[in-house]
Amino acid sequence: MSLGPDILKIKDLKKNFGSLAVLKGLTLTVRQGEVLVIIGPSGCGKSTLLRCLNGLEPVQGGQIIFGGQYLTDPHINWSRTRQRIGMVFQNYELFPHLTALDNVLLGLIRVQKRSKTEALAIAERWLTRVGLWDRRGSFPRQLSGGQKQRVAIVRALALEPEIMLFDEVTASLDPEMVREVLDVIVNLAKDGRTMLIVTHEMAFAKAVADRVIFMDEGLIVEDAKPEVFFENPATERARRFLNIFQFSDIHKPQEPSASPLAKEAQDVKESNDAKESNDAKDSKEPELS
Repeated sequence: MSLGPDILKIKDLKKNFGSLAVLKGLTLTVRQGEVLVIIGPSGCGKSTLLRCLNGLEPVQGGQIIFGGQYLTDPHINWSRTRQRIGMVFQNYELFPHLTALDNVLLGLIRVQKRSKTEALAIAERWLTRVGLWDRRGSFPRQLSGGQKQRVAIVRALALEPEIMLFDEVTASLDPEMVREVLDVIVNLAKDGRTMLIVTHEMAFAKAVADRVIFMDEGLIVEDAKPEVFFENPATERARRFLNIFQFSDIHKPQEPSASPLAKEAQDVKESNDAKESNDAKDSKEPELS
C-alpha cells in the first residue's frame, strides 16, 4: 500500500523531567498510512515521546506539527486535538464502573456529541470487528486482559482519529492474550491506518512495521526498514539490543562427565555386583517337587 504525504513532523523535540533530559532534540517525520514501530531499552524515551504527541506531557523545546497544526502551541485545544490522535495505554485505562459498551459510547456521546443511535451503531461495528459485541454488557473486571485491551483500542478508534498511538499495549498481558491484541493492530495496518507503536514484541515489529525507529538515551539511533534493521543493524548499540532477544548462545549446563579412573571403578563395581548375583543363584538349593 502506497503512503500518503507527511502527516506528522517532529523537530528538535526536547523533554526534561527536572534535571533529567529524556528527549534530547529528537527529529522525526511520519507519512500518512505509515506504521512506525519504536523500540529501544527501557528508559530511552519511547513512551514519553508518545505522551508528548498526545499532550499528556509538556515539552521544553522543539516543535510537533500534526496536519499543519502546531501541537506545541500553548493555546491548543487538546480536548479537540485528542479526537484526532487516539492513544491506547499499557494498562487499558477503562472506567471500571462502566460496561464495555458504555466505555466506548462515552467519548462518542459526551465529547463528539453524537446521538445515542449513531454512537451505538459505531460501537457495534467496532466491537463486532474485534469479536467483543457479545461481551458488550460486561464490566472490565469480568473481562480478560486481552479483552480489556481490545475494548480500549475500540474506544480510541470509535472517535475516528487520524493517527493512533500504541504504548506497549501487550506488556501487561499473558502470552496467550498477546496474539489476540496484536492481530487487531495488524488488521488496522492492513487498512492503511497511520500508527506509532511502542513495543518489545520483536517478531510483531518486524511483521507490521513500514519503518523501525531504534531509540537510546533520548535520541534516534537508527531509522530503517524492518528487514534492514533486524537483519543488519547499522550500529553496535542496536546489535547489542537485538542480541538480548537471541538465545542460541545459551546452553543448558551438562552434568560433568566422569573421569577415566572413576569410570573404570564403576565398571569394576558393576562387574563384581553381577558376579555376586550369579554366585547367589548357583548356591541356592533346588526346590523339592
